[in-house]
This record gives sequence, structure tokens and C-alpha cells, in this order.
Amino acid sequence: MQGRTAAPAASSNPPARPHQSHPDAAASWTNSAGELTLPNGDLYSGTLSGGVPEGTGRYVWSGSGCVYEGGWRRGMRHGNGRTEWPSGAVYEGEYSGGFMDGEGTYTNGSPSSSYKGQWKLDRKHGLGLQAHANGDVYQGSWVQGQMEGQGRYTWANGNSYVGTMRNGLMSGKGVLTWSTGDSFQGNWVAGVAHGYGLYTWEGGGCYLGTWSRGLKDGKGTFYPERRRVPAARLDDLRKRGVLPDVSFGTGADPEPAEADASLSRRSSGLGRPPMKKRPSLQRRRSIGAAIGVAVGVVTGGPAGPEKTLKCEDTAGSSSQILEREYAQGVLISEVVLDKSLPDSPSSKKPRLRRSRKVKDAQRPGETIIKGHRSYDLMLCLQLGIRYTVGRITPIQEREVRASDFGPKANFWMNFPKNGSPLTPSHRALDFKWKDYCPMVFRNLREMFKIDTADYMISISGSDALRELSSPGKSGSIFFLSQDDQFMIKTLRKSEVQVLLRMLPYYYRHVHAYENTLVTKFFGLHRVRPSSGQKFRFVVMGNMFCTELRIHRRFDLKGSSLGRSTEKIKIDENTTLKDLDLNYSFYLEPSWRDALLKQIEIDSEFLRNHSIMDYSLLLGFHYRARQNLQIGSSCPESILPDKLTVLSEADAAEKDSAYNYRDGLILVQRGSDKNGSDAVGPHIRGSRLRAPSGCFEEVDLLLPGTGRLPIQLGVNMPARAEKEGKQEEGSKSLHHMYDVVLYIGIIDILQKYNMTKKIEHAYKSIKYKYNPLSISAVEPQFYSERFLKFVGTAFPQNSSNQ
Repeated sequence: MQGRTAAPAASSNPPARPHQSHPDAAASWTNSAGELTLPNGDLYSGTLSGGVPEGTGRYVWSGSGCVYEGGWRRGMRHGNGRTEWPSGAVYEGEYSGGFMDGEGTYTNGSPSSSYKGQWKLDRKHGLGLQAHANGDVYQGSWVQGQMEGQGRYTWANGNSYVGTMRNGLMSGKGVLTWSTGDSFQGNWVAGVAHGYGLYTWEGGGCYLGTWSRGLKDGKGTFYPERRRVPAARLDDLRKRGVLPDVSFGTGADPEPAEADASLSRRSSGLGRPPMKKRPSLQRRRSIGAAIGVAVGVVTGGPAGPEKTLKCEDTAGSSSQILEREYAQGVLISEVVLDKSLPDSPSSKKPRLRRSRKVKDAQRPGETIIKGHRSYDLMLCLQLGIRYTVGRITPIQEREVRASDFGPKANFWMNFPKNGSPLTPSHRALDFKWKDYCPMVFRNLREMFKIDTADYMISISGSDALRELSSPGKSGSIFFLSQDDQFMIKTLRKSEVQVLLRMLPYYYRHVHAYENTLVTKFFGLHRVRPSSGQKFRFVVMGNMFCTELRIHRRFDLKGSSLGRSTEKIKIDENTTLKDLDLNYSFYLEPSWRDALLKQIEIDSEFLRNHSIMDYSLLLGFHYRARQNLQIGSSCPESILPDKLTVLSEADAAEKDSAYNYRDGLILVQRGSDKNGSDAVGPHIRGSRLRAPSGCFEEVDLLLPGTGRLPIQLGVNMPARAEKEGKQEEGSKSLHHMYDVVLYIGIIDILQKYNMTKKIEHAYKSIKYKYNPLSISAVEPQFYSERFLKFVGTAFPQNSSNQ
């Protein structure tokens, strides 16, 4: 069930009872023919006994204008009587000891707004019928002015709830029925579905499963229109008290006498509550408006729950019984349980909803299964992120504020293994979860076009994560989602502090520069299992999430000390370093200028925050290898102006487009009618335009793959020149390749602190290394060296020099 469905707050009570003087013998009164005048101006006319009202009489309060007429005992209202307030409100019924007590009817100035039922010490207490001016009606049990116990609340628009109330909200077992015919029978907590329940659509389909704070959470079973939940299963659930009695939510309203008798049996255990102080009996509004706000419908009244709850499951036309799993309202998996009514030949296999096609090539990392050293940590991480995203998503979108940053914006939550009122039960150990600046990271995910459902499915779905071997010296643990969209990295406490201090400036930077190449951050969290060790980690975008195989990847810093991988076996998952780079990459001139300019802007941002030791992560996909051996100078054949630009019509009509052998092919950007040319996950910003003065946005056309939209650092076509081994007495050999580039700036959380200064001095003096070759240098020099090295990796074309 999506959204909150809350019953209204407690209904209106009568105004405060007027202050009643209590005489002290006849000396306090002036006796004049059965009429008494008090020193404060109040008037009484009626029977007296011993100088005080006794029997029947009429009392008028001079200050407020209230009038009471009825029974008296020992100077206090007692028995049957009637009180009128200047506002027009009227109470007529039983009194005891000066209080409204017993059976009585209160009308709030209008016949359509009234309460008829039992009272205790001026408060509704017992069984009663409350009618609101807006047409809402509640009939049931009250405790000290609040709807409490069994009852029926009917909204003016025809929606109704029958079940248990607590503190004026739906709590316990009950049935909510919409005027459209949809219904939910199950457990409620503080006005929202929480626990096991059955949602039934007017057309006949239903969903039987669990809810958490108003959202589907966990596994459940979907029954289509032509299928029904087995009656034996429902009877068993009701006998065990898991579901409420079916009679709660079906049939016509009972007659008043029947309802009173039924409610009396259910509420016979209500005792008389103590009165700590005289209550304020001010008018309270109907709860009718509250339900609309709770479920996300803000237009007048509660006429909106069905819009929120029925849209998802009725969207499909499945005629099969399905086992579904949800994470905080997001469908993450779906498996066919009954194949007797197949929808299609493909339904013979279990169907899992996946957000992205996974490539067939061998993927890096080791899948985490039960028994793996990181298994419990993965479960904690997935459950925590699922809870975090589910908690922050319903909040209305808004711009971030200063209060959304800093330590006060963080929150933590306990996750006991057996669950709690706020958290579900789980298979991991007990753990504590801390979420840093959730509103900021939610806005960042939206800024980078991350779909909430895809985010939760990728990280917290039914698939396990993969653990990568750490490519660096930090000792961090890296996890990768099964669809390769997201990378999760453990951080040191110092790195978390750097990110939190830098976060406001980072947010403004990525907002201002939509083509920025710096790491995309989507969440910052901390988990502390019962073992006691804290793990801090950040969720990032994976640069190499593409359908193309990444044949080579480089981590480039611009330094030379220790920047090689000569002693390890190299494959396409190996991250190579600066001294291993024997390629030069030639881009279309305007693209090269834009790339180097953005790298310079990003480097300046990091330098201003004293960040160093960051890297340019570069990966490329080989395409149409030509294997030409030429001289040391670059010939025209490898220049990007050889990229062919075809119109969309040409690309569709000419088979030769896919067989073109003289370089990569660009086509004018398609119309995107089918949404097939999305750039990819967490990619935003403007697309690159065609070379040679053409102002059209273009796509990259690859045989066997299709068209890939081109952006700065993503799907960028280039020509790579690889320097080969030089034979003695001959010219240097070069190999040329068509490549597709993926580029980003990573590891941006290392400040030039005292530790790095000591490292620089130690290596310079003890080992007599060239200070300029050491990675740990002050940020200004690091930036200059970094930009110079990147410039050499992307040289200008010879024809443009």
C-alpha cells in the first residue's frame, strides 16, 4: 500500500463548562421568593434546600452568558439537564457532581455537527455517535474524548473504516473500504497499514502480504482478477488473529441497537480513567481532512486513498499468481507461482524485475554468498539503504537548506534482528545504522537522474553485491551492484569528515557544472554490527557501467614513483597506472578543448579544498582495430576529422553504415520516441555536437550494439595511437585503434594534511626520491602536474598544430 491512510484526529468536544459557584450555607445567598443572586452576578431560580439549589432550577452565568436548566443536588448540577452556550452549542442529557456524566447529546450549533452517546467528567467516554459538519460520521467507543476501541468511521465521500481505534487513529486490526469498492483489511499502527494485510481491488484482484508504515515491504502474493485467495488460507489467518474478522469491512451499516450491543461487548473492559486536571473542551475539527494529507492528496477531504493504492498492481494485466517482493513500496522482484494461465511463452521461467540488462562478458568481483566474510555486512548495508531511501522518498521535494548539511542533519536507527515498531525483522546481526545528510543526497540522486526504484533494486534488491579486490593501498572494501550501476566503497573516518565539510561546495559545483567529471556521490552511511566495528561507506556511480567491454583501464595521477604494474598479470580488469600508459588519444578538436577545460575546472575545485592524490580514471573499448604500422608522425588516417557523420535517414537506409571501414560513424541524434537513446545511469548534461562545424547533436553508431549518445567523458569516440616496441635500426612502430572512451576523476577525499606532508619529506630524504615524482605533494603543484600529464595523454592533432 502506497502512502499513509490515517483516521482523523479526535472529534470536537463542547466548550469548557462554566465555572459554578459552590455556596457555603445561606450566608452566601440572598433569598428572594425562590431566586438567588450570587455576589459575582450569577442568577439562580428554582427550588432550594438549606439555602443551596436542590431539585430543579435555572442558572445563568453573568460572565459567559451560559444557561443551565435542570436537576440540582447539593448545589451542583445533577440528573437530567440542558446547557446552552452563547455560541449556539447545546448539551442535553445526564449530569453528575456538576459534570456532564452519563447519556447525553451535544450539538455544536448545527444539527449536522453533533454527538450522541456516553459522557464522563465532561468528556466523551463510552459508546457514542459523532457527526461532523463536513458529513463524516463516527460510531463506536470513546475514552476521555478520544476515539478509542472498536468503531466505524465513515467519510462523507463514502470511504469507511471499521475496526480498532487508538488515540483517534486507526490502530490494531481493521478494514478500510473505499467508495470505489477497493478495500484493505489488516493491521494498522498510528493511522497507517503496518503488518500483515489483504488489499482487494474492486475488479477482484488482491494482494496478500506485509506492509511497513504504509508501504509494501517484504514478500507477498498477488492474485489476479480471475483467481482468488484460497478460503481455507483466509480462514486460518483470521482464526490465528493475523487478519481481522471479515464482517468488519463488508455488508451494510448495522442498526444502532445492534452496533451498540456489539461495541458494548468489545469495550466492556474500559475502566474509569483518573482526571488529572479539568480538560479544555474546545472544538476540534473532523479528521476527514487528515486522511487526504496522509496519503498524499492535498485537495479538500479524504477522497484520495484509492488513487495512491491501486495504481501499481492494477497496471499489469497478468492472469497469473505472482510472488512479489517489495522494498519500502518499490517492487524489486516478481516470480510466477502458478503457470496454469500463462501470459506468454517467456513466463515459464521466474521473472525478476531488473533495471538494466547485464552484459554477458565476465564481470569483475566475487559474488557475496552466505558464508562469505562480507555477507553480514552486505545484508546490513542493503537493509539500511532500503530503509533510508524509503524514509526520505515520501518527503516533498524541495531545495536543500543550510540545515540539511552538518551533523544535525544526520540520524541513526537501531535494527534488531527480530524487528521493531519502525524496522522489519532481518537475517543479519543486530546493528546500528547512521545516515548522513539524507536530504542532500536525495537531491543529488535526482540531479543525476537516478530513479528511486532503480536505485533500490540495484543495491537492495534480491541480487547479491559483488566484492572487488582493492586496487589501491588504502585497504578500502569495494562492492559493486549486480547491474554494475553503483559502486560502494568503505571510507576512513577522516575521509568522511572531508566529504561532510566539502559537501555544500560539492553540491554547488555539480549543480553549476552539469558535465563535471568528479565522482558522483549518492549516499553516505555508517553501519555498526553487534560485533562493534564501525564501517563507513559511500555510494558512488560506476563510470564503467556500459554495454561495451572495457578492454583497458588506467588510474592516472601524473606522478611516476611506484606508478606501474609490471609485476602482475594484466587482463582487462587490471587497473594500470601512469608508467603503463603507452597510448595517445586523439579527439575531435572541440571535444578535446571541452574535455581539458572541464578537467581544469574540476581540478581547481579540488585544489581550493586542499585535495590531492586524486586520479583520472580512463577506460576504453577497442573498436575496428586497424593494426597499421607507420612512422613516428601521425598520418591523416588517424585524425578525428575522418569521423563520418550520417543523417538519421542515411543510417536507417544504408546497410553500408554498419559496414563502414574507415573509422567510427556518427549519426544525427534520433527523435528518442522509444526512449532508447538514454545516455546511461547517473549521466546528465549537454551532449556533444558533431565536428566540422556541424551544430547537430550526434550519436555514435556501432555495429552489433546500436547507437550510443555522446557526452563529455561518456561514449566518446577517439583514435588511439599505441607506441610499440622499436626494432633496432628502424623507425618506431605505432598501432592505431578506434576506441570509445570513458573518463572521470576519482579519489577526491584526500586532503594534504600533516600525514601527507610527513610522507613527502620522508620519501624525499630517506630514499632520495625526486620530490617532483612523489604522489604526495601540495595541492597547487599536484594540480599543475596532473593537468600537464593529462594534456600529454590527449595531444592536439598534427593538422591543427
